[in-house]
Amino acid sequence: MTPIMSRHEAAALVDSARIRQGRTWADLAEHLATPLVWTTAALLGQHPLSTEQARSVCDLLGLDDTVAESLALQPSRGTPAEVMADPTIYRLTEAVSVYGPALKALIHEEFGDGIMSAINFTVDINRRADPDGDRVVITLDGKFLDYRW
Repeated sequence: MTPIMSRHEAAALVDSARIRQGRTWADLAEHLATPLVWTTAALLGQHPLSTEQARSVCDLLGLDDTVAESLALQPSRGTPAEVMADPTIYRLTEAVSVYGPALKALIHEEFGDGIMSAINFTVDINRRADPDGDRVVITLDGKFLDYRW
């Protein structure tokens, strides 16, 4: 029996097919009728797709059932060290590292003792024009979860 394709390999095949066909992540999100950032994360291996979603996107991209099988599995989430060294990812990590303690203090001041859920969560990215250069606007929208006994 052939082993199931790794999520990393499936993601690389999805991205390669997407690029070669001139499709954007937004095209794939529209095809699946799912949010853009979630779809991109899922197709890069961070979330499982339903069997139907995996087959649908693989049909669109001309990928076979071995890729769809991998995309439907529960992933091991996280980012490998070599990817964390990418300048865009490093700077996002740096921003959270620098502003994380302040955001935590402000969340606690506004909501009380608890956390922002990353499970009951949405994320969005937009471009905002600015005379000094376009701005990247990232919105993290998570449910507040009280710490309760």
